[in-house]
Amino acid sequence: MTIEEVGALCFGIVIGWITYRTLIRKASGAAVSDIASVIGAVGGAAVTGLFANPRVFAWYCIGLAAGFLMYFILYWILAGHKQLSDVMGGQESTDPGRDD
Repeated sequence: MTIEEVGALCFGIVIGWITYRTLIRKASGAAVSDIASVIGAVGGAAVTGLFANPRVFAWYCIGLAAGFLMYFILYWILAGHKQLSDVMGGQESTDPGRDD
């Protein structure tokens, strides 16, 4: 895989994840304001298209994915598993022997 392909893959993963989480968490339907983070990420990628080197887009996407993953991990460490589960839309465990 080239750096451009890795970057495009990272971009697709992050945009797909953000869009999925935005749409799934809105029971009454999502509005344009709900997916502003997706629009911002796509807009940032579009700006990188102004540069002649396609590797700029690839590195932007890799950085976006890395930042996304680091934020997730830091939130998990600082807020704990239960809070992360609540934010991610997790259900309470129905297993009586499980302590979270």
